[in-house]
Amino acid sequence: MTDTSHYEALGVPKTATADEIKRAYRKMARKYHPDVNTGPDADAKFKAAGAAYDVLRDPEKRAAYDRFGADWDQPRPDPAHQAAQDGPWQGGFAFDERDINPDMFREFFGQRFGGQPDQYAKVEISLEEAIAGGKRTLSFRVPQVDGSGHVTMKTRTLDLTIPKGIQPGQQLRLQGQGQGGADILIEVDFAPHPVYRIEGRDLYVTLPVTPWEAALGGKVKMPTPTGAVDLTIPADARQGQKLRLRGRGLPGAQKGDLYAVLEIVNPPKLSAETRALYAQLAKAQRFNPRAKLGV
Repeated sequence: MTDTSHYEALGVPKTATADEIKRAYRKMARKYHPDVNTGPDADAKFKAAGAAYDVLRDPEKRAAYDRFGADWDQPRPDPAHQAAQDGPWQGGFAFDERDINPDMFREFFGQRFGGQPDQYAKVEISLEEAIAGGKRTLSFRVPQVDGSGHVTMKTRTLDLTIPKGIQPGQQLRLQGQGQGGADILIEVDFAPHPVYRIEGRDLYVTLPVTPWEAALGGKVKMPTPTGAVDLTIPADARQGQKLRLRGRGLPGAQKGDLYAVLEIVNPPKLSAETRALYAQLAKAQRFNPRAKLGV
């Protein structure tokens, strides 16, 4: 029987598109992230969603999973089949579709004419890597022709330095590291984050608060990429109100900010005592939120 556990972990059918899979992962990650959900099964569901997305977001991994199920990443007895199944790139490193042209293949097989055109690749990093910077070792395979004229796949590794504050869409150049001494331009993309939304150098996080925290104000804990901090909620806070933490976004010559977007959340269930207090509030507070509707 075909294994569908990864699809079930994200709550999508096998026919789901790449965008549907990405949206489903973001929804599950927000729902079960340890910073926002401390339920007994939240951690397991969060990890299962992450493992599922790691496979289903990659077309080659997904194709192998659909064919072989849970053993999709195990060695196959037929090397030719395995090479075709895996494709030439590994480790989140893949040629951009702009290079799918005859010149690229001439370069690989020693038939390049003229200069040395740049080769393009993409790498996906985490938000935390972009903030802290660091090193990443990329592993990939390239075709080569052996002495008898047969095409074989050769594994190569490259060390990539990720500068602090890099943004999605920026390119890193590895000079002379490509096939035949060409440069490799690596476009950086960010993996979807379960907590933060990225806009330029600014970060946004949806911060749940209770109705009384919004009404009375006070300090609450909120996550930041470098650890939780105390945030002061002003009295009479509104749904969707943005509170800014300066300089807590992506680093750079001009640091980005971190915005907490308030989301007022009611308790899932009211006790008899709490319900009585709400009844007192309803009598004491003469407020009609539908007055502008004429009712």
